[in-house]
Amino acid sequence: MGGGSNPATLKAKARKPIKTLSIDIETYSSIDLKKCGVYRYVESPDFEVLLFSYSVDGGAVVNVDLACGECIPLEIIHALSDDSVMKFAFNATFERVCLSRYLYHPTGDYLSPDSWYCTMVWSAYMGLPLSLEGVGAVLNLDKQKLTEGKDLVKYFCKPCAPTKANGGRTRNHPSDAPDKWAKFKQYNVRDVEIEMEIQQKLSKFPVPEFVWDEYHLDQEINDRGVRLDMRLVKAAIDVDQKSRTELLSLMQKITSLENPNSVPQMKGWLAENGLETDSLDKKAVAELIKTSAPHLTSPMLWCFGSSLPSPRSRSIRLCGVNGLPQSMLS
Repeated sequence: MGGGSNPATLKAKARKPIKTLSIDIETYSSIDLKKCGVYRYVESPDFEVLLFSYSVDGGAVVNVDLACGECIPLEIIHALSDDSVMKFAFNATFERVCLSRYLYHPTGDYLSPDSWYCTMVWSAYMGLPLSLEGVGAVLNLDKQKLTEGKDLVKYFCKPCAPTKANGGRTRNHPSDAPDKWAKFKQYNVRDVEIEMEIQQKLSKFPVPEFVWDEYHLDQEINDRGVRLDMRLVKAAIDVDQKSRTELLSLMQKITSLENPNSVPQMKGWLAENGLETDSLDKKAVAELIKTSAPHLTSPMLWCFGSSLPSPRSRSIRLCGVNGLPQSMLS
């Protein structure tokens, strides 16, 4: 029997396996990344990957405009989950966790860090700055980070205040500023180009394998998080509220003040009882109690003094007598 081979099959056979991916993404979330961290950031219902730029094996950078309906090629999707493919990104934790969410991993389950390599860690190992812009400047790279990037990130990646001028919207989309969006795509591509230049510049100074092992372990620990006993947490919150209420009531009975936690009210009460003071900060209270009458000491301590137990420690002690096993409190 005769017949030639299927051209599509030949093309698939001829395609070389991907060895490395250099990646940079741009995202949107209403959660403040700096305040909450990437894990909480991606859990926001409105989290979205807007742009995905990548280079395969050091080749030309490709930009995928996900926000405008483009799709990441299937072979790249597979490579993201393939531990035989080395993935590089600057602050790779962000890309890895965000792409885990993009690939519909459930909360708490993320792409394995074992095949991810962070060029920020590499830069830090060499004593370089911890920002892509800073590393680019120190290494005097041919291509530098686009200076307008911060404004573009603020415009597209974070919620905006509703105004009459913007029609009351709380988020900027590509259609709201096509020129800015085109520049944002260039910014995304440029970041990958800079990351690749950093890799090339530092290639003569490889990070030891044991350091990468430590990095991967660090990522696993962060992915796992800290296990919380939510029964204890809820009980601590409850008893803290109860203790606060009881203490406030006690101080109101002692001082006859509406709000004993009020500095002006407490200073007035102390003055009426023969104790003048300009301050009720912890340092001042510590000095005052050394010479104050006993009936003035307790209100100052409980409301303003350094001896007042913190909400956490006060709650833990109270939880201990509320029937929770002491082993849970260690």
